[in-house]
Amino acid sequence: MKLIPTILCGGAGSRLWPVSRDLHPKPFIPLADGKSLLQHAFMRAARLDSTAEVLTVTNRELLFKTSDEYQEVNSGGLPTSFILEPVGRNTAPAIAAAALVAARHHGDDAVMVVLPADHLIKDLAAFQAAVTAATQLAAQGSIVTFGIRPDAPETGFGYIEAEGNRVLRFVEKPPLERAREYVASGRFLWNSGMFCFQAGAMLAEMRLHCPDVLAATETCVAASSEISGDARRQLDLDAKTFAQAPDVSIDYAVMEKSRQVAVVPCSIGWSDIGSWNALADLVPADAQGNRVSGEAILHNTSNTYVQSEQRLVAAVGVRDLLIIDTADALLVADRATAQDVKHIHAELKRRGNEIHKLHRTVHRPWGTYTVLEEGARFKIKRIEVKPGASLSLQMHHHRSEHWIVVSGMAKVVNGEQNLFVSTNESTFIPAGHKHRLENPGVVNLVMIEVQSGEYLGEDDIVRFEDKYGRSPG
Repeated sequence: MKLIPTILCGGAGSRLWPVSRDLHPKPFIPLADGKSLLQHAFMRAARLDSTAEVLTVTNRELLFKTSDEYQEVNSGGLPTSFILEPVGRNTAPAIAAAALVAARHHGDDAVMVVLPADHLIKDLAAFQAAVTAATQLAAQGSIVTFGIRPDAPETGFGYIEAEGNRVLRFVEKPPLERAREYVASGRFLWNSGMFCFQAGAMLAEMRLHCPDVLAATETCVAASSEISGDARRQLDLDAKTFAQAPDVSIDYAVMEKSRQVAVVPCSIGWSDIGSWNALADLVPADAQGNRVSGEAILHNTSNTYVQSEQRLVAAVGVRDLLIIDTADALLVADRATAQDVKHIHAELKRRGNEIHKLHRTVHRPWGTYTVLEEGARFKIKRIEVKPGASLSLQMHHHRSEHWIVVSGMAKVVNGEQNLFVSTNESTFIPAGHKHRLENPGVVNLVMIEVQSGEYLGEDDIVRFEDKYGRSPG
């Protein structure tokens, strides 16, 4: 039996703003061990018996960061493959595309285990046992979901009423009193959003229950380009046809309608890390119930969670708060309203404020840049380029750039010049000059870029050549 763990990586994680942003969403949030939720998902998938490859469905913009995260933990060189979405269309089209690709390369009887990238599972032995039970049911043609045995009347989850492995019904997120009844009855499980099925069985159920989703995805996959090599495969979904796929969840499209659905009840230490309270619970509490990640001084403070990436946070005479400090945004919220943080994210998006989308440090295929300071007609960045990586051959209409190498060696194209710039040396790029920055060395290249001009937006860029496929040609 071939097992194809399939990781769904995307979404904005709006309830975990300001650490989660649209281009740095919840799966990339690091935990106390330094590994991200996405890396933990990959490691769980890689350890499953009979895993042939790990397939990931993600946003096109997140490919290189996802790939970098995998490289850090994929010590065994497990084959990886990627399906890249140009836009989000919910889980039904994503799973349809994954099932079509898995069936194409591994056959209709390949067993897929669909895992959200932003969940945490603490009991890995119990998880392996649950997957084993699920694969046995999937081999018989069932579409299997994983039901978490509830330990509290949560109102943020959907529920499954079940008898053994038989699903009686799916229930939407209930009010508190109804959730208490569900937990007390012993018949209800939390809907985890994890699934197991044969690729062919899922495609057959989609053809029966959501033929529009399947037909649109089949058209898209047929029109999409696939590249492969070095134990890696990548399918770049065609933007025009994928946009025609219905925006619908797999629960609504298939799970609530199919007669082939089964459930595996399990207790695996699962959390969907759906709010700052869930992340706070991962940090040990002091005698006053406070939890701190970073550096903080607390006086006469209780039941408060503080997370700070860089600065010291001091709190005096407060209780029941969330204090989340990042380089460019500070969140202070009552712990009882943790779910409402999403409204801040929505308002920032409505105002066109890029803080909903980007951190001050932005990841690119070649490395990172960090905005250190900006004002009228100037912007200062710290740029770090990975060994062997290069920025695109590009030009700016409205800004000039001054590059100062802090460490490493830079290979620079500056108009008609090709030159090497060493540590403590610099070069000036006038507006309108074609230019490229490359790191020819074996250590990271670090430089300071000073931009000046009438307009300093990131969209003032014309790409002529790009090794990462971002140029028009």
